[in-house]
Amino acid sequence: MKTPQQIFELMYNNDPYSKLLGMQLIEINDGYCKLQMKVTEQMLNGFGIAHGGITYALADSALAFASNARGIQSVSIETSINHLSKVALNDILTATTEEKNSTSRTALYFINITNQDQTVVAIFKGLVYRTGKEW
Repeated sequence: MKTPQQIFELMYNNDPYSKLLGMQLIEINDGYCKLQMKVTEQMLNGFGIAHGGITYALADSALAFASNARGIQSVSIETSINHLSKVALNDILTATTEEKNSTSRTALYFINITNQDQTVVAIFKGLVYRTGKEW
C-alpha cells in the first residue's frame, strides 16, 4: 500500500487546479492534510477581497488529499462552507483537516481555513465516499 506522501504526489501531479492556485503541502498523514496558499490579485472579486471560491477550492483540495491519504480512493459527495471573515490580497491561507468520522464507505471531515494571523476565515464540511479501490 502507498504512503500518504506517495498518494499526495500522485494526486497533486495530476491536479492542475491546485497547482494553478499555488497550493503547497505542509503536512500529510492518514486522514489528515494541511495545505497553504497565498492570495494573489487574480483571486480577488469586484469588492477587492478574495472570491469565496478561493477558500472553497483550498478546503476542497485539503479534503481530497486527507481522505485519500488512507489508501482508498475517495470522492466528495457533499460539501459546504461558511465564510466567517474577509480574505485580502497577500493573505496566507492554511487549510487544516480534522477527520470526524470514518467508516469503510464514508468519512466526514471538518476543515478550518485560517489566515496568517490565525484568524479562522472559513469553516468547511465535507463528506466523502470511499470507493473501495486501493491506490
